[in-house]
Amino acid sequence: MIKWLGIRWSAHPLFVVIMLASLVTGYFGELFTLFLIVLVHEIGHVVVARGFGWRIREVKLLPFGGVAEVEEASGTPASQDALVAIAGPLQNVWMGLAAWGCGQLGWWDQDAAQYVWKANAMIGLFNLLPIYPLDGGKLLQALFSLGLNYYAMMKWTARISMALSLIMIVLALGAPLFFHSQGVQLNLLIIGAFLVMTNWTYYRNIPFLFVRFLMHRGRVAERAERRGVRAAPIIVGASQPLASVVRLLKREQTHLICIIGRSGKVAAVIPEEQLVDRYFEERNPNRPIGELLR
Repeated sequence: MIKWLGIRWSAHPLFVVIMLASLVTGYFGELFTLFLIVLVHEIGHVVVARGFGWRIREVKLLPFGGVAEVEEASGTPASQDALVAIAGPLQNVWMGLAAWGCGQLGWWDQDAAQYVWKANAMIGLFNLLPIYPLDGGKLLQALFSLGLNYYAMMKWTARISMALSLIMIVLALGAPLFFHSQGVQLNLLIIGAFLVMTNWTYYRNIPFLFVRFLMHRGRVAERAERRGVRAAPIIVGASQPLASVVRLLKREQTHLICIIGRSGKVAAVIPEEQLVDRYFEERNPNRPIGELLR
């Protein structure tokens, strides 16, 4: 682990395993090139994130990209998340084009140039797969944020990511059948297994990630106030549990909670700040929201 640009940089154990394997098989030069490509890819994310004022604690490098630990996680706008996510693959675009051009102009050995642009194309396109925590998975989250509440966004991201990761494992194991390969695609199998485990952990941690989201709701209110955005209403019945009402909050909006009584009339209207405060104070999150008005 090293510290650079005020950020801790480390290689994920999966990357270390592949590096050791490359030493044994004699492909260390190719892997070192891959390492540099991944590093530039991640620097693209870091530069754009820093431009938005994000505080990045650590970046872990993986064979296909990296994972950044951000202090503002869940409190950032979806548009910023999308721009930070796409910044990595864009580095692969210019690096790949530069390598291809150098090869065509004779400034670089043709074989080396071909390896570099193909590696950039592979890493860039792979990262655009809609699987969390790949860049495509983060773009998927930003897209879901436009229509789904934050809790549902996390659930669907994890489900889709696990499903696609399992498909990746099936393709790796069935390579001789699907691609007429000589054997199992070990690299794809390892990456698929890693993504399945990552998303299973993510799915299990959704309750804790949701609490972190609620703790950053003040920032959403501040952004809405600066832009003059009106609060969106959430209409719920008085018997609806407090926990289920809180889960209706959307990432990009502030809300007013309209509580409908048994008579069908509006019993109360409360701001989401009050709702969130009561959620943290309440010992029984499944208590009907109507009881909180008494």
